[in-house]
Amino acid sequence: MASLSTPVSVIIPTYNRAVFLARAIDSVLSQSYPDFELIVVDDGSTDETQALLASYGENLKVLRQENRGPAAARNAGIRAARHPLLAFLDSDDQFAPNKLVQQAAAMEAQPDLLISHTQETWFRNGCHLNQKKRHAKEGGNIFARSLELCVVGMSTVMARQELFDRIGLFDESFPCCEDYELWLRASILHPFLLVDMPLTIKHGGRPDQVSVQFRVGMDRFRIRALEKLLVDVSLTPDHLRLAREELVRKAGIYGNGCLKHGQNEEGKRCLALVSQYSYTSV
Repeated sequence: MASLSTPVSVIIPTYNRAVFLARAIDSVLSQSYPDFELIVVDDGSTDETQALLASYGENLKVLRQENRGPAAARNAGIRAARHPLLAFLDSDDQFAPNKLVQQAAAMEAQPDLLISHTQETWFRNGCHLNQKKRHAKEGGNIFARSLELCVVGMSTVMARQELFDRIGLFDESFPCCEDYELWLRASILHPFLLVDMPLTIKHGGRPDQVSVQFRVGMDRFRIRALEKLLVDVSLTPDHLRLAREELVRKAGIYGNGCLKHGQNEEGKRCLALVSQYSYTSV
């Protein structure tokens, strides 16, 4: 069982975000939690990141690797973590001051649950952004909600090491939507605890963010995640039906969009998935 004396490993992956990284690091180092380590994984930065990290001395553990993307950076942090509870923070986001205390206490009260997430406050280009209803956070069995889009904010997550022992790590072949793919695998068998407090501050709207770089055509990675799920994971009949329906929906929309914009090969591939996974074709 986790307790407020159970140490936590906080993992921050970063790539060329020296201008924002100090804010993220400081939000962790100022936590009131009694025992935690902070691991920053520098994913091959070429800006002032190395000098910034060096200025913190022994207050954090720094890992450096060639640029391989956020999934590989998070996996490196998970492998290096010494503690049973893992918390994740993107390098341009920040924790609320009581984030670790509140979330660890919530997980202590639910010792059988392996993963939790929190509410978050969103800012875009420095302005507060109201979240849409489709992004509303839920706890419990979130598999059906997770099929449409990623409903778990990466910087809100705290999980037990045991979760990754059971389901595996992030898929490093995904340049984006690696969190969407992992939450699908996790939510098949594991309920998510929702800590219903805004304990993470999310900053968005910049062109350097992966979600912005891949905004056009992002569904191709969600389609790929659904294909992987249907091939590699043993699903219940209900989960199988839901996953197939969502794959057919996404592949149909994205495939027709590709054909409209002259991406014929990708469009035909996606429409072939519609035929393959539509229940009317079996």
